[in-house]
Amino acid sequence: MDAATPPVTLQNPAESEGELIYRTRLPVRIWHWLNAIAIFALLMSGATIFNAHPRLYWGKYGANYDDPWLVIGKRGQEGFVQLGSLEVPTTGILGYTPYSTKAIPPIFTIPNYYSLAEGRQWHFFFAWILLASLVIFILYALLSKHLSRDLALKREERKFSHLWRDMKNHAKLRFPTGEAARSYNPLQKIVYLGVIFVLIPLVVLTGMTMSPNLNAAFPLLLDLFGGRQSARSIHFLCAVAFCAFIAIHLLMIVLAGPFNELRSIVTGWYRIPAVREIGE
Repeated sequence: MDAATPPVTLQNPAESEGELIYRTRLPVRIWHWLNAIAIFALLMSGATIFNAHPRLYWGKYGANYDDPWLVIGKRGQEGFVQLGSLEVPTTGILGYTPYSTKAIPPIFTIPNYYSLAEGRQWHFFFAWILLASLVIFILYALLSKHLSRDLALKREERKFSHLWRDMKNHAKLRFPTGEAARSYNPLQKIVYLGVIFVLIPLVVLTGMTMSPNLNAAFPLLLDLFGGRQSARSIHFLCAVAFCAFIAIHLLMIVLAGPFNELRSIVTGWYRIPAVREIGE
């Protein structure tokens, strides 16, 4: 999601125009791709697990006759998504398709057929990969100063006026040039910090809360999240947040120049776009 801070005009723009810089270090690139594989596998295996009971509840209890806040289901050959009292027909997409009667069709699941046991095996395997890679990355980010140098918001960036200007540039699809392209912009930093320190820990903790075996070892988690069904709902919402993040991330890569962005995350090298002036 390499979108831009407000572009600036350098005193000597020719010095940085088209410059190739080493922007993404190897540990960051490894973590990025390892996370990408793990999260996609978790989302798709999680869809298989969700298909076992495609209803979500708040509180400690949840069964067919309880009152769910979300249902993905079917009636005959019609699929639907029910959110509270709102029902949306989703035939052919969710709930019912010509090749599946499950809530989420097999094209989006691992395995690509219904097997709760196999789905759980995939899910738990990649959950451990996600957790281990997060711990290692945080240690690296602290020891290498990647966290304070590249991800922490600078004093100027924490000002509302600066954040507001950055949000307007995102909305207008203004991408960084010159010095602004050398580092993450404030909105990127906020999103990345949110994923690293909020979204991933939350999905791990709610996943632990849903495990009866781990409930015995960490009973506080049940109280923290208000019961296993509430933890399951929060876990699902985290998955939706991951899907939104991935969609926006990929869109920004395409709009900003996919070759340059992919080169940065594969090789570490990034070519700074030419400096240009943009009016407010």
